[in-house]
Amino acid sequence: MSRGDAAVVRLRVRRSDPGSRSVFEVERFTPMTVLDALMAIYRDHDPTLGFRFSCRVAMCGTCTVRVDGRAALACQTALRDGADEVTVEPAAGFPVVRDLVVDTAAFWEEWVRVTPWLVPREDLEEPAAVAPDSAERQAIDPALDCIQCGACFSGCAVSGTSRTFLGPAALTRAMVLLHDSRDDATEQRLEVVTGADGVDRCHFVYACSEACPKGLDPAAAIRAVRTGRSPR
Repeated sequence: MSRGDAAVVRLRVRRSDPGSRSVFEVERFTPMTVLDALMAIYRDHDPTLGFRFSCRVAMCGTCTVRVDGRAALACQTALRDGADEVTVEPAAGFPVVRDLVVDTAAFWEEWVRVTPWLVPREDLEEPAAVAPDSAERQAIDPALDCIQCGACFSGCAVSGTSRTFLGPAALTRAMVLLHDSRDDATEQRLEVVTGADGVDRCHFVYACSEACPKGLDPAAAIRAVRTGRSPR
């Protein structure tokens, strides 16, 4: 699509106020991300558009939205070459605060329930690093890069319909700590993740793994907890 000599892309943005403008055409450049386009809308067309962002390098996890129906980080998602139109909506499964801004309280409530921090064993003088070639490190490393963006939570149909399900991110974090020999909260964590709101609620659709912008596999982490229960 072009406007005069400039190539443009049309964005359809779901707005919380039905009376607000929702279709915009912005000049595109290469490479251009969805966040770049939202910033152009805010700067050149409508400064009332609500959306979140911070780091702009896929580290903070604050800019999660749905792009053409799929959960994604706006700052990481490039506009496809040749795409004339993109639909941007708020992340699914969360109450909408305004436009693309959602209330993520449900995600954090479930995250906290699994005790997502290391609880050092009392016999450790200090929680030294896990040996890089150990079996536990090999189990932990593929699940370490979670940035708590909520994309997996947004993509999970169970999380979207049940406010008691722990969700993929929390269960992935639990798996990491259950494999960590330095941790001393195994029993309390297992009680939570194997309870009625835990791993047995997962239907293994793998939407969470498809949605993860860091390439993690939450479904595999959930399966590891579900089949092994306690790795130690």
